[in-house]
Amino acid sequence: MEKVDILKQTDIFYDLTRPQLEMVASICDERTVKLGDIIFEESTKSDEMYVIARGTVEILVDPTIVGGPASKKRGAGLVTIATLRSGQTFGEVALVDQGLRTASARCSETEAHLLIVPRGRFIKLCDTYPELGYRVMRNIAGDLAFKIRGSDLAIREQLLWRPRPSG
Repeated sequence: MEKVDILKQTDIFYDLTRPQLEMVASICDERTVKLGDIIFEESTKSDEMYVIARGTVEILVDPTIVGGPASKKRGAGLVTIATLRSGQTFGEVALVDQGLRTASARCSETEAHLLIVPRGRFIKLCDTYPELGYRVMRNIAGDLAFKIRGSDLAIREQLLWRPRPSG
């Protein structure tokens, strides 16, 4: 499948024109990962976003980073918080800022094919074509708002269903 067709299927790029999609496609790198391959790790530098062209990717967090109930050994108790499929994106925050990754990503299918949007090239494209930049950043904001709302609901659910101390 052509890069432009893959990008067109994603929420972040859905309302771009064909020429705009072609510009984004021109800055994308490609990567194929195998089952169990770590794409990136939590708390590492972030400077690229990923689009799943084919396959499945798990997003994982390590509860031990904040003293969670998992093993004391870091990385021993990774928890899957999302499973993403073709047409979905992950790592979007890297296009907004260069903070540390808030989760890990791992290939969860025999093979996954990814498009990689490097932050530096993307920012340069947005500076050169502000309308494209505005549309994509608006869509990223909407995507992140949706994810934050989902996380907020999950946190509330955990707080409400936590066993109360007997007293």
